[in-house]
Amino acid sequence: MPHLIDVDGLSAALADARPVRLLDVRWRLDVPEGRPAYLAAHLPDAVYVDLERDLARRGHPEEGRLPLPHAEDIERAARRWGIDDGDLVVAYDDNDSVAAARAWWLLRNRGIDIRVLDGGIRAWVARGLPVSAGDHVAEPGGVTLTGRGPRVVGIDDAARAPVDGVLIDVRAPAHYRGTAAGADPAAGHIPGAVNLPTTTFIRDGGALHDAAEVRSILWAHGIDPDGEVVLYCGTGVASAHSALALATAGIDAAVYAGSWSQWARDRRRPVAVGPTPGDAFRGW
Repeated sequence: MPHLIDVDGLSAALADARPVRLLDVRWRLDVPEGRPAYLAAHLPDAVYVDLERDLARRGHPEEGRLPLPHAEDIERAARRWGIDDGDLVVAYDDNDSVAAARAWWLLRNRGIDIRVLDGGIRAWVARGLPVSAGDHVAEPGGVTLTGRGPRVVGIDDAARAPVDGVLIDVRAPAHYRGTAAGADPAAGHIPGAVNLPTTTFIRDGGALHDAAEVRSILWAHGIDPDGEVVLYCGTGVASAHSALALATAGIDAAVYAGSWSQWARDRRRPVAVGPTPGDAFRGW
């Protein structure tokens, strides 16, 4: 099943008889509220998806900053977005698909044909295609989610990942090295993790690199694309984006959903600092 759809493919799908449900998932760490941008201009008939409300839940700080929603909550949200069994679902954003990938990741392997609009709303607008303003409220759908859902690992599995395969930290180098102050109690990375920022998979213009390029990027960083891969970031959003990039290359990576925002709150866990996986450890 394809994971991406380009502007031409979406235009053709919208002209087809099969229903298409559009999810506008605009969100950024620095601008988490994407509704104003959605209300100003969105793809026609797209519904707004609030990442922090719909694609996460309120939990204990020890779970990380954006804990995963329960399966029944995802199904309830999907019905509110108007999704029925058999629909094509397309998620997009204005941030190189980083937020849209969270929706893709949570809905994949649940019986839904979900894809991400490659290049997002910027690619759509660049082609001169129409947008709408204001809110769009969908008629409730009746979708039933099935299947195992995304591949998720816990904190202990993340700790073992560098031994069992490869653990990839997809954050910016400064966060990996521990030189950037963040929202979490400690800075640095999980010992043994390799740094490969998710931005590496993005072309100029916001589209993802193709399958061959993704595999080439992995090999260039000393990562065997056919081995066991676990991804993490700060909150489980950027790592879903990397999971999308790897999925386009046929790689079914797991995501440590609690990510650094969970690891950094557990004082029993070691923290590594510096530019390489085995750099010096820093105590609490």
